[in-house]
Amino acid sequence: PFLIRSTGCDILLNLDAGTVCQYKPSVTMSRDMLAFEPQESKRLGFGRERLRQFLLKIIQIKSLTSSEGVIYLSNYAATNIQRQCGKNVLSTVIPHGVGRDFASQEPMHRTLSLKSNQINLVYVSPIWMFKHQWHVVKAVRSLREKHINVFLTLIGGSSPRAMKKLNHELLNSDPAGEFTRYLGNVSHDLIPAALRKADIFVFASSCENMPNSLVEAMAVGLPIASSNRGPMPEVLGDGGVYFDPEDPQSIADAIIILITDPLIRRYCSDRARQLSKKYSWKKCADETFSFLKKIGSKGNIILVL
Repeated sequence: PFLIRSTGCDILLNLDAGTVCQYKPSVTMSRDMLAFEPQESKRLGFGRERLRQFLLKIIQIKSLTSSEGVIYLSNYAATNIQRQCGKNVLSTVIPHGVGRDFASQEPMHRTLSLKSNQINLVYVSPIWMFKHQWHVVKAVRSLREKHINVFLTLIGGSSPRAMKKLNHELLNSDPAGEFTRYLGNVSHDLIPAALRKADIFVFASSCENMPNSLVEAMAVGLPIASSNRGPMPEVLGDGGVYFDPEDPQSIADAIIILITDPLIRRYCSDRARQLSKKYSWKKCADETFSFLKKIGSKGNIILVL
């Protein structure tokens, strides 16, 4: 803090609620949801990561309640977090934006049917316990058993516990790798091209603060089958088909709807692309600095951590 004061800083913007810096005045951005969803933390088992989430919750509540202002990324996050730590003196909801390289100029109106040569599904998200990639694999296997030629690509880093669970399901459902492919971490600048190669985007997370990869798929204009948990209905609205992320049959049913009903598929594609335009980095920046001005007395210098 003494280094911050030495710069003549008027206000501190903490980009993570896990900060332990007590500089005042400050605005803190809440970007983590897992610590505030006990049912999701239980998926981590008993160990270091579970303890880390418990301690992180304590630290975040302290930083959120001691800040002069708080920025939430979704209404869902604001409601649920404030229910546990109390309402902030001054808070606002400012969603993150989506990069221009994801914006699609042409509609994603592809012809699909149960007899298509290959229907490409993609799920971009880290392999974590609350992302449920193994349930998606089970859903794809059930579709293949009905002679629907779907192929699933998984993109994202991983945690050891979740990766072990996914590998177990891959060995059980697709030991020869006939209809699933895991690419691991992929450079973010390659994600737009990977999305445009797909026919349908699947998002099966049950715990999110602001689902960035979902918004990116929306901007591309992909038809989306999405989890019905967390802020996903708030973000995607009526621009997708929803499912229970812990029920493989529910996931499969949502995918089948997008494959077999061209009117729903076209509507979801166009509607998702339209809704994604609300998520602009320029809008995010403008609203963030406007909020900072409400908190800071001078606003001459802003130090970002």
